[in-house]
Parts: sequence; structure tokens; C-alpha cells
Amino acid sequence: MTTQNIAPTPVATGPVGSPRTYDVRTHGCQMNVHDSERLAGLLETAGYVDLASLPAGERPEAADVVVFNTCAVRENADNKLYGNLGQLRPAKQKNPDMQIAVGGCMAQKDRGTIVERAPWVDVVFGTHNIGSLPALLDRAAHNRRAEVEILESLEVFPSTLPTRRDSAYSAWVSISVGCNNTCTFCIVPSLRGKEQDRRPGEILAEIEALVAQGVVEVTLLGQNVNTYGVEFGDRLAFGKLLRACGEIEGLERVRFTSPHPAAFTEDVILAMAETPNVMPSLHMPLQSGSDKVLKDMRRSYRSTKFLGIIDNVRQHIPDAAITTDIIVGFPGETEEDFQGTLDVVRESRFSSAFTFQYSIRPGTPAATMADQVPKQVVQERFERLIALQEEVSWAGNRAVEGREVEVLVAPSEGRKDLETKRLSGRARDNRLVHFAVPEGAEVPRPGDMVTVRVTYGAPHHLVADSGVEGGTYAVRRTPGGDAWAALQDAPQGTGKPAVSLGMPSVGRPDAAPAAPGCSVV
Repeated sequence: MTTQNIAPTPVATGPVGSPRTYDVRTHGCQMNVHDSERLAGLLETAGYVDLASLPAGERPEAADVVVFNTCAVRENADNKLYGNLGQLRPAKQKNPDMQIAVGGCMAQKDRGTIVERAPWVDVVFGTHNIGSLPALLDRAAHNRRAEVEILESLEVFPSTLPTRRDSAYSAWVSISVGCNNTCTFCIVPSLRGKEQDRRPGEILAEIEALVAQGVVEVTLLGQNVNTYGVEFGDRLAFGKLLRACGEIEGLERVRFTSPHPAAFTEDVILAMAETPNVMPSLHMPLQSGSDKVLKDMRRSYRSTKFLGIIDNVRQHIPDAAITTDIIVGFPGETEEDFQGTLDVVRESRFSSAFTFQYSIRPGTPAATMADQVPKQVVQERFERLIALQEEVSWAGNRAVEGREVEVLVAPSEGRKDLETKRLSGRARDNRLVHFAVPEGAEVPRPGDMVTVRVTYGAPHHLVADSGVEGGTYAVRRTPGGDAWAALQDAPQGTGKPAVSLGMPSVGRPDAAPAAPGCSVV
């Protein structure tokens, strides 16, 4: 395994030699969350200090560098960005040395328009050159003008950059970037580019390095993870990668997001079923249950194939929790089309769904399609879908009552944890579990595992009070909990792991990985 050596960088300093602070604000998908970890790593390597790491009484009103990592997919993304930039304008006027940077998909899409609309922005950078941020900040400060740098293709794979992870016990691992699909509603391929894959050995080396740091759970990331291997001609590469993850000692949980139904093959289902540390949870984006709408979306699968995948997953992994994405009101969607979506939702029995009302995204083919559905019709259908999914989710969670579940404890995932005196975490199937700790019993740390019995299934979570009711309650300490505890003992800081160096890049591997696992290359 090789890593990049990063040359010492002069510490960024503010007034009277005090370190300059940074604040990275993230919007959008898991890819953006992971990219923000890279941005934080770059800034810390350049000598900046996380604003949140300072004691509350010593924090300035605003950080010296504020970075917006933007999304172009969500509705009103433009308004949200420019609203946030407007809120920072007074701070910038008060402190002219403050710097504001905008990156991510909105920056890739809007480019110089951002500086035109918000001339107090110092740096605009795209999805392909996040590694340029420190240099662009220095250049903007030196030249006293905005620096806009948007690359049309990937400069370096994000994993080559230093990282400041948010969690001590859980980590994101990119296996590919970009997307080769042409969905008519999606602007991501034009902003993230064509798919590029990492070598399997490099991915496994990164996971092994993370496990050595105390990580017990990884999530494999890609715009379309199940087409992993397209660059080196192995359509079974993703299933092999999952099986290879099962051979990494100390890695307790493996998740991935997101697959595409058109490319989802049985070898992946079998790899999930036969690899104990690959979790029984699957996010399978439906988008619509109407074959006509799917065709208009260019989704290259139909409802029968989608339902066949769901049935196959449940045949091999009976307890799998399956989640999805659904768009309501795509151009041309009729009431009959929408009923098709409701039918597939009923039959699929999703544990939860991310539901969206279609809205025009400039630059996508769907934006100029005829028969845009009126807003009031979309809203009414959306409410019916939400009501149905709520019913399905609740029934699924009630069916889990009485079962024992193993929970990976989180710092806090429940808004009422303090009020209810419960702790929270995720079951193996990724359902959110709130559990009670019996009086006098061992209190688990974030990153530890707890086995409890579900006492109530709510629509959006599970309650497991078995411990205080005289039933199951068992704590298993893990290296993840040890890693979390070590950070809490540090004299100062945010409780986040130290910056780690980058890993190797992308490209065709020297040899295709051999079944059943991926050997390090």
C-alpha cells in the first residue's frame, strides 16, 4: 500500500498570529458529505482550524474561511445558496479578510454566475478540482479578486486527498465517481462526469487502513455502485468487492449506495446474502412505478424488472430492509401513471422512501418536456404517496416487534434522546433504534454494539426498552467505541479523527480481480 506524502504547509494565520478558522457547510448527497471531509482535511493540512473545535466563548462570529459545498439536485438549491451567501455579506463587510468559497455541483453548473450575483464570494471551484481549494484561497487573497476554477474532467480522485472524517467508527469509501446514465431529470452526469473506477486493491487498502484506526463500519460510495468495473471490463467486480470486504478482519459492517435497478445483477444479491458483514439493507431507487414514465425518464428498466429484483433480494435475504427514491409529478404523468407508482410501493413494502415533487432543473431534458404537471396536482399526489408509504413503513416496523436487534450506537440520532433518557443507533438493516439503558447497567459508547429486543415499531423508528423491562440488554465494546473514547479524552477538539493522508488514484488495474474476492493489487 502506498500513500501520498504531503509537504509541510505554512500555518494559515489571522490577526496577531492566531490560526485562521474554517467552516465547511454541506448540502446534498453522501458524495457531498464525503467531499466535505476532504475539504476539511485540505484546510487543516494548510493550517486552518475548525471553527467548531474552539471553545464556545472563544469562537468568532464567523469563520475566516466559509466553504459552501453545494447541491444542484434539490429543489430551490439556487435560492438556498444565494440566501446563505446574503446572510454572510455583513460579516464579510465587517472583516474584509474573511474568505467565502463555493464548491460542489452548483458551482460546477453556475460557474462565473455566482460571482456576478454575489461579488463578495472569493473562490468558486467545481466537483472535479476540490484539491485546488487552498491554492485558490491563497491566490484570491494575494490578487484581491475572485478566483473561479472549474475543470471539465476529474483532476485527481478524491481519495488521493487528505481527509478529516466526521466519525471515529464509521467512514465513507468512494469506489467510483461520475455516472454514465442519461436520466432526463438528472443533471449529475454533466456535473460529475463519466464514471471512473478505482482499483479494487486500492479500495481494500483504504478500508484496511480505516479499520486499523478503529473504523467498524464503511459505506461504499458511487453514483451507480453496481456498474463498478466498467473501466476495467469486469461486470462482476462489485460483487467480488463485497466478498473481499468480508475477508477484512475487524470490519463489522459494510453498506453501499446507490445501485441502479437496470444494472443490478444476481451475483450482487448472492454476495450480500453470503457475506456476513455486508448488511441486509438496500437502497433501490424506483423513481416511478409507471413504465411510460420510466421510459420518459430514460431509466432503462420497467416495473416488472424492479419488482423481480425486490422479490429476489427477499428470497435470499428475507429480513432485508429496502428503501427507495420516488419522484411525483414527472412531466406527462397521468393519474393512471401515478396509480402504477402506488401499486409498486404497496407490493415492494419499502421500509422507507425518499419522496420528491418533480421540479424543473435547467439543463436537463425533462425541463423542456411538454405536459408539465400543475403544482396543485403534484402536491395532492405527493400527499397520497406519503400517506401510503407511512402506512407501509409502520406495518414493516410493527412486524419487527419482539425481535432482537444489534445496534451500532451513535452519538445521538434522536431529537428526544435526552428527554426520554434513551440512546440511539442503527440496526443491521439500517433502521433507527432508540433504546433504554437499565439503571446501573453498562452505558455503551458511540461505536459500541448493543443487543436489545424491539418493544415498539413506530412509523419512522424502533423503540427497544427491553433492558428496563427485565429483558435483553447486552453491550459489546468495539474498537470503534475505543476510537471514539480516545477522541473525547483529547484536551481540545471536535471529537473528530485526525487528518489522514490520501490514498492512491484511479485507473485500469494491472489485472482484473479474481473471484471470489479482490486481492490487493
